[in-house]
Amino acid sequence: MQVPETMQAVRITGHGGPEVLEVADVAVPTPGPGEVLVQVAAAALNNTDLWTREGAYGRPGDPDALSGWRGPVEFPRIQGADVAGRVVAVGAGVDDELAGRRVLVDPAGYDGDGPDANPVGLMGSERDGGYAGYVTAPAEQVHDVSGSPLTDDQLASLPTAYGTALGMVERGRLAAGETVLVSGASGGVGLAAVQLARARGARVLAISSGTKGDSVREAGAHAVVDRGADVVAQVRELAPDGVDVVLDVVAGDLVADGLPLLREGGRWVVAGALGGYQVTVDVRRLYLHNAQLVGSSMHTRRHFELLVELAPARGRPAGRRRDVPAGRGRPRPAGARPP
Repeated sequence: MQVPETMQAVRITGHGGPEVLEVADVAVPTPGPGEVLVQVAAAALNNTDLWTREGAYGRPGDPDALSGWRGPVEFPRIQGADVAGRVVAVGAGVDDELAGRRVLVDPAGYDGDGPDANPVGLMGSERDGGYAGYVTAPAEQVHDVSGSPLTDDQLASLPTAYGTALGMVERGRLAAGETVLVSGASGGVGLAAVQLARARGARVLAISSGTKGDSVREAGAHAVVDRGADVVAQVRELAPDGVDVVLDVVAGDLVADGLPLLREGGRWVVAGALGGYQVTVDVRRLYLHNAQLVGSSMHTRRHFELLVELAPARGRPAGRRRDVPAGRGRPRPAGARPP
């Protein structure tokens, strides 16, 4: 197809409130070596976009510094981490057959080439994102979803929310038959965590407000804990022997108060700080009970490939070399089913 020279984009000119957003006519980006150009069909909005705009992430040694997801943002920056669309052009070294493919974009930038590399950058923060007509992405990070029954809108809801949730489930080594506690369960990541944990075969306890409990139960929670009451007391009543895993996007006092809820060898996985980032814990509850406090940022390439399979959006990374099939040799989680 003929790609236009210019496009409309929503970008931020600095950190702040909605006043820093602007709609601008900008040049359509050109894919570099190893990249593709994706025509955006749908893009999602999530808290990562809001906090990047606000500069709410802080920096090591300076928690109050205005910062994007992983550091200073180069302005103006086109936001939008979650993108579904269609490949319309390819850069040098990329298979021409990718043109025309319907794809879901893995928005992370990684610190290495392997399947378990850590995410250290994000579209919409460290590079331009999908709040525009077109966006570039590494070819190996666009996943062919041509056969997916999901709509573009549904696909675009997956990368940040479900990718983060699946990263938590995987890093927490959640297994079938275990009891898991999910905080912030009515939010995007929390609701995804409920669905994925239930699909894994776990017993799911979910923290939410009373008015949202029905939707959380519908997503798969076995029981809902009212965040407006004594959370620890409610969890102890529901799980008197403790919980195996906590998937936490709230942090704050919940970590300090709730750490004793973990069973021997339990794992507390943190991927957010909605309740506050300054936390004081009794470290004896960690080392005396062989517990683990795990930080979980987004997903790995391996996690994202698994997400594409579970969605269901079957396929392999569209830009991966043909001699390195995606997912070969990767164990499939026990009990996993489409969320």
